Amino acid sequence: MTEREPPLLEVRSLTKEYPLIGAFRKRMGTIRALDDFSLAVRQGETVGLVGESGSGKSTAGRVIARLVEATSGSIVFQNRDITNATGAKLRGWRRDLQMIFQDPDTSLNPKLRVGDIVSEPVRNYTRLSGRQAQTLAAELLLRVGLSADACAKYPHEFSGGQKQRIGIARALALNPKLIVADEPVSALDMSVQAQVLNLMRDLQQESGLSYLFISHDLSIVHAISDRIGVMYAGRLIEWADKRSLYRTPLHPYTQQLIAAIPVPDPRLRANRIVPQDEPPGPAPRMSGCAFRARCGFAKPACAEIVPSLKPAAADHQVACHLYD
Repeated sequence: MTEREPPLLEVRSLTKEYPLIGAFRKRMGTIRALDDFSLAVRQGETVGLVGESGSGKSTAGRVIARLVEATSGSIVFQNRDITNATGAKLRGWRRDLQMIFQDPDTSLNPKLRVGDIVSEPVRNYTRLSGRQAQTLAAELLLRVGLSADACAKYPHEFSGGQKQRIGIARALALNPKLIVADEPVSALDMSVQAQVLNLMRDLQQESGLSYLFISHDLSIVHAISDRIGVMYAGRLIEWADKRSLYRTPLHPYTQQLIAAIPVPDPRLRANRIVPQDEPPGPAPRMSGCAFRARCGFAKPACAEIVPSLKPAAADHQVACHLYD
């Protein structure tokens, strides 16, 4: 895809709020899990979203997939605004946007055989017969590195990595244009993680898939992504291609994430930036920069003004007053 072509997915100023309930079920305010969130995914690329638990990255994925409704903002997919799509319109575009969930143990129905799990989207969206759907399921399982015999088995008969491959096969069943992958390898050991990541890359090269890849592990996001967005407290605080983000991280939070990546040489750990506080818990929205309590460079403006995402270098944006 060229820069002039419209992106496959574009989200603009997405916000998601939840009520904050106190004692005696009294409403104390709202929690903004997603705050003025915008990004774009081009055809055939992988965009990574990274951040600590509670940063809002999984909420972003679920809002984009319309599993959770946005409070405000817009979602444009294949040049169509799908923010408020319902009924037949919502059903129509769902076949082009699928999701891989974090925990295959909870996303795979334990009462169904694997062949039925993988073929379920096909049965729902096409007129293939039951036998044809099962044949397609067997082909998909072979495509993700499992045997066709897996169709007759139940999820509990497989390892964690194999279950995740089943989830990937199900996501591929309708030949989608975009897959939202929410922590797809976080529950797997290192060797299986590499196998699943290699599989996802191979499938992308074969069919031109696009991924929105969500993870708390910046090293994994770097391995698979073309561009990366860093999230903190529901906001996108840095956005860049992966080379620029790793070579010159601009936001103090991004610098901390990169410094936390394990390195074998102790001499390379000397200049690590140590966080000064814990991540923020669920609370009503505060004024100013949410990261200021953990930042060693905070100044008075950080307590008063929320920094917006602005260009700081070529193909590199950051939300920090240091770069205004």
